[in-house]
Amino acid sequence: MSTPATLLAHDPVVLAPMEDVTDAPFRRACRAVGATLCVTEFVAAEQILADTQLARRRCLLAADDRPTAIQIYGANPEMLRDAALVAAQANPAFIDINCGCWVPKIACRGAGAGWLREPAAMVEMARRIVAALSLPVTIKTRIGWGPESHMPIVELARRLEDAGVAALTIHCRTAQMGHTGAADWIWARRAREAVSIPVIVNGDVRSARDVVRALRETGCAGVMIGRAAIAHPWIFREARALLDNLPLVEPTLAERVAMYRMLLASNVAARGHHGLGMTRRHIGVLGPLLATLKLPVLRAPTLAATNELLDQALHGQRIIENVW
Repeated sequence: MSTPATLLAHDPVVLAPMEDVTDAPFRRACRAVGATLCVTEFVAAEQILADTQLARRRCLLAADDRPTAIQIYGANPEMLRDAALVAAQANPAFIDINCGCWVPKIACRGAGAGWLREPAAMVEMARRIVAALSLPVTIKTRIGWGPESHMPIVELARRLEDAGVAALTIHCRTAQMGHTGAADWIWARRAREAVSIPVIVNGDVRSARDVVRALRETGCAGVMIGRAAIAHPWIFREARALLDNLPLVEPTLAERVAMYRMLLASNVAARGHHGLGMTRRHIGVLGPLLATLKLPVLRAPTLAATNELLDQALHGQRIIENVW
């Protein structure tokens, strides 16, 4: 069984869990351009235990969708433990517990970053899940709930290691910051210096050069990439190139169109007509073609119509929106 440490030693760049983004089609697309270790969208413990269609879809890992960790969240430690046991049946790389989601509807009921309000309870929750599972258990969290004067992350990292947590991902903002302000990677470095388990740094990693800089400045075992991958999944290929002292290779227009087609085909296959709209969140992958393609693609009513527009752009033809 691979551990987070061995997986990160092979490739230290990880695709972050993102709600409604890091589904199976997007993980497959990112792997096609260099990603290795991925984490699913988070799944509520209650949904897993109720065996909902959403939970089944998010916990389903195909043979070509590995190594992938399943991330779960919840406020009740017993339900989290039981949900982790169910999720482990999919044989993920590991189970990750979300203790970092700052969105009020999650955190204010004690799940996600809400655990940072009670670090002792978070540690005990982690201990119970580690004791129940044969798979590695990891935690993704933030540097604290509120102001910098109340930053628990270094001591919390030590206690989570003592509880048996196999790795720790630190988004270097507080919960109250959300996505505002700058992520302060120094906290990941301080936590890494305090523990022997792998620490993964997260937050404000916007480019391949940021990946290299984050690893150098923190000494962490890995870097987790979230929002930057949505419109530019080639960040994984570029990061690998820089880490191997190779030149960066920008994606060609043909690659950009092929990427959108891949996402489009996968989403439509998985979700039917609804997959057309799901793919539009990744329209940024079209890069320089966006100026002429964005509005036509957003208005295209079918898979065939979208592919026709992509063909026109790729071959330098004038974009013609048919009367659909």
